[in-house]
Amino acid sequence: MNQTTTDTYTERLAVTLPAVRERIERAEWASARTPGSVRLIAVTKSHPFEAVEAALAAGLSDLGENRVEELELKVGTFGPDAATWHMIGHLQSRKAPRAAAVSDLIHSVDSLRLAEKLARVAIEEGRVLRVLAQVNTSGEGSKSGFSPAQADDEIARMAELPGLMVDGLMTMAPFVDDEAVLAAAFGGLRELSVRLRAATQRIGPELSMGMTNDLEIAIREGSTMVRIGTALFGERGSAT
Repeated sequence: MNQTTTDTYTERLAVTLPAVRERIERAEWASARTPGSVRLIAVTKSHPFEAVEAALAAGLSDLGENRVEELELKVGTFGPDAATWHMIGHLQSRKAPRAAAVSDLIHSVDSLRLAEKLARVAIEEGRVLRVLAQVNTSGEGSKSGFSPAQADDEIARMAELPGLMVDGLMTMAPFVDDEAVLAAAFGGLRELSVRLRAATQRIGPELSMGMTNDLEIAIREGSTMVRIGTALFGERGSAT
């Protein structure tokens, strides 16, 4: 690893990490949430190993990646116990076994077919795989996820699959500045969670929603995990 690059990320995090944590704390306070109830997932996608090294040194223990290949490389370099590793990007069914091997939590289970593939992998390996069900609450065709119209039934079926532990739900909001649109996307996930958890005890309370531009709205609407990359590490490749 390049020490100069590591130092650059370390210096950046010395400024950005307190700022992000303050944003989260203020949003928790404004929403009458319990302090510390929102988990920060530091997204190191497309940033080099040095970003991970600096993140770990700064005390960040939840790291997220969008691509299986990049997650494999970083887990292989730093070790599975160095952090809690989150797979947050779109996951192709054929890569399910690879993702299962290196992920502590897969956020992006976006179909019953993928859930069934992951369940088979978990059963074959004699373990339980922790996952979130991704819901397309925005209705955008460019986004993956269970459709809101079918989510109640399909996610309930997903939760019954042996080998999986459904910790909760995940969504991605539209890339817009309209607070009402964002609140509707996040609020829709929260409402779905309430319905599902009233119907079954096999779905957990986690709500993975909110990124750099909309974390305050997500927390107000009930997020328990925010996925933050740019606000921590800068634009992709900016320190390489």
